[in-house]
Amino acid sequence: MAAAQPQVPHPSTDRKRVKVYELRNNDWFDRGTGFCTAGWHPVEDSQREPRVIVESEEQPERVLLETRICKEDGFHKQQETLIVWTEPSNGVDMALSFQEAEGCTMIWRFIHSVQQQFNPGAAAGDDTLSDDLAMDMAHNTVTLPEAALGNLNVIEDSMRALSTTAASRDALTKFVLNEGYILKLIPLVEQAEDFESLNDLHRLCNIMKLVILLNDTSIIEHAVSDECVIGVVGALEYDPDFPSHKANHRQWLKDSGRYKEVVRIEDSSILRKVHQTYRLLYLKDVVLARILDDNTFSVLNSLIFFNQVDIVQHIQANQAFLGELFDIFKTQGQDSRRKKEAVLFIQQCCSIAKNLQPPARQTLYNNFLSHGLLQVINFGLRHNDVAVRVGATDILVSMIDHDPQMIRRTIYHQIQEKQPPLTDSLIDLLLIEVDLGVKSQISDALKVLLDQGPPAQPEVYAKANGEHAVRLQPRMPTADPQQEQFLDLFYDQSAVKLFQPLILLKDRATMNFSVQQASMFTYLIEILCFFIRQHHHRSKFFVLNNDIVKRVGQLLVCQEKYLKLVAIRFLRQLIGLQDEFYVKHISEKKVIGPILDVLVQTMPRDNLLSSACLEFFEHIKKENIKELMKYLVENHRGQLQKLVYVEIFRDIILKYDQTRGFSVSLDYFMEAEDDVRRKRPNVNPRTGGPMEYVTMDPAEEEYWNTSDDEEDQQAKVGSRTASANGMSPGTKLVDYGSDEDGDDHVEAGALSAEDEARLGAEKMDEEMPRLDEVAPPERLSEKRRREEDEEDDLGKLIQHKRRNSTSTNANSSNSPVFIRKGKNGSTRRDSGGGGGNPKKIAITLGSSIKAGNGQTNNKPEDEA
Repeated sequence: MAAAQPQVPHPSTDRKRVKVYELRNNDWFDRGTGFCTAGWHPVEDSQREPRVIVESEEQPERVLLETRICKEDGFHKQQETLIVWTEPSNGVDMALSFQEAEGCTMIWRFIHSVQQQFNPGAAAGDDTLSDDLAMDMAHNTVTLPEAALGNLNVIEDSMRALSTTAASRDALTKFVLNEGYILKLIPLVEQAEDFESLNDLHRLCNIMKLVILLNDTSIIEHAVSDECVIGVVGALEYDPDFPSHKANHRQWLKDSGRYKEVVRIEDSSILRKVHQTYRLLYLKDVVLARILDDNTFSVLNSLIFFNQVDIVQHIQANQAFLGELFDIFKTQGQDSRRKKEAVLFIQQCCSIAKNLQPPARQTLYNNFLSHGLLQVINFGLRHNDVAVRVGATDILVSMIDHDPQMIRRTIYHQIQEKQPPLTDSLIDLLLIEVDLGVKSQISDALKVLLDQGPPAQPEVYAKANGEHAVRLQPRMPTADPQQEQFLDLFYDQSAVKLFQPLILLKDRATMNFSVQQASMFTYLIEILCFFIRQHHHRSKFFVLNNDIVKRVGQLLVCQEKYLKLVAIRFLRQLIGLQDEFYVKHISEKKVIGPILDVLVQTMPRDNLLSSACLEFFEHIKKENIKELMKYLVENHRGQLQKLVYVEIFRDIILKYDQTRGFSVSLDYFMEAEDDVRRKRPNVNPRTGGPMEYVTMDPAEEEYWNTSDDEEDQQAKVGSRTASANGMSPGTKLVDYGSDEDGDDHVEAGALSAEDEARLGAEKMDEEMPRLDEVAPPERLSEKRRREEDEEDDLGKLIQHKRRNSTSTNANSSNSPVFIRKGKNGSTRRDSGGGGGNPKKIAITLGSSIKAGNGQTNNKPEDEA
């Protein structure tokens, strides 16, 4: 440490005034103004570290910044007064903006000398060289030929070669600045034009691009200065990528009429920054828009941002300037052209303010409002020039985006003072405006101003006995009385005026609209949807009192499809609220019928309109809105039956019929093959014959279909016994005994059949008796005719069974009895009617089973 002591950089103990900036969300945040020092500060173990410290100007004991100079090359000097770096601890980009270039140079020399001591190789191949080292390298290593037309090709090649490395770029930058090389190249543009040498003009354009893309703020500021800007853009007019075209940048920038000074700016430095900012914007957005790289783009944006901050801060701090500016609108005999320029100037100030930090932006808006900004907005909204109307709307939207409550309070004071509120001006402009962009901005402004949704209250906690935190019930947020009164006045006076075009549809015979009228209805219905979501009881009364639903329903018969979509979206939102009031109101006004008509007209095609209609009815079915389903089926059943091939309408009719107690006919849904398969009677797995359709509870059916271990064991024992007696395992003979013991035999046989029914289809095929005759394969047409005949026989048999069951005793010995075993071990006896038939027919599982030849199989076995 002793040997290295003489090499320790000399600290900068002088306090230099500086602003501290921090990059947040791609925006520079002003952390405050203070005094900067750089030096060696003691740390633990009697060691010292190089640090840069900024103490607050207003509170000297407060430290705005304290950062350590690390080994990493993180500090960079930009322009003459900026030092930027990235904090190694958290990766945040920081910047110091010095008031004077001398202070920036002193701090930078200390930072660079510290970094050079940590990293000695930085002087040879780093782009963070100090100004003095870069100057020396430039004088020693960089030499460009004299600026002349004959040397342009050598100059261009040399610049391209020097632009490849960071050190040579820095040396070239210093050479261009110190030698005034840009001023030497500018006269060559006129000489090449006089000689009409297009090749020389193209080379000059490439050389000027290389100079600007060196990405140095000093070069860019010098290029847009008054003495250089015309020559620089003149060289850039001849782009070699477009050899047959020439731009008119000089003519555009020479036009002094583009700069309009509404109120004279006395400060020469601010005036110079205004012109510089305009030229930088033109250079970034027009001249170099196609060739800019990220670094140069960032440098241009930084220069523009800092200039705009200085301009706006000067304007809002100059009360005399603001007073003269807003007095333009208070004088009756003032020139209308000057008023127009004043509105556009205020619009530019508000546009620049969007990039400022919230406190600075709030100060600017407060100063504007205190000087009468709302009067300016009212004037601009009623101006004949569309540019002025756009400007006034842009000012209002900027302020609303920043703080809508501030505008609400101002409008409330206007109402209290019996002045025309700002909302009435917005309504008038919305109804007569032709420009769609202005309509959209006004619509958004009205929705934001009339939004009363308060933020949710945070959870409240309290201590119980000082031990445990108990969660208290959060209180409902109380409504702002000013906002409530403002809404009451709006619905009493302004709402009818706003929606007057909708209300006047009542007396309109045809629904043919112009483009402006159709767009107006679009925005009005969009605003109305917002009001219905936000203002519950007020909007209900307004919709009911003015018959809004019926008026919107009239738009469903217009020619414009997008207006139909808007009307459907409005009605869809009403039913989506699940509010009984709106559901009944829609049913009473009969507006669903026109939606059904629209769907019938467009249904052969798949488009957005038919999809919106289908989604509307799908929501009715999904949410089971009974009031609307009842209206649909009772009043439009014929139209629904034409659309039963769509599952939505089939289900709506089915649900309605089920609630009315009607039975559903199987033939009603024969159009859809998948539903036919679902509704077809159960089929015997062995013969393919129909079975009686019995509705079962799903849980009960699952229980009876589940195999039981004990019953499986009994089935295995019975199978072994049958094999020992010489019978096949799948054969079960029915013993028709006397009348006294008939029930026991029937019960035993029925129980075995029931066990077989509970087994799977594969096991049932193995255990059930096989037919003596196997039917040959049938053609598809014959099979269908046979199945239809079997269904007719089944229906007759069921009717015959029901008639006999009323006159025959259920416990007669001639009736088959079936036993079902319950979960608790109990049994249940089910008897089916036989009508005195000597044969015991099991109707529950299948009866009158036909063989393959169509004849009834009268075998004595139970064909279960």
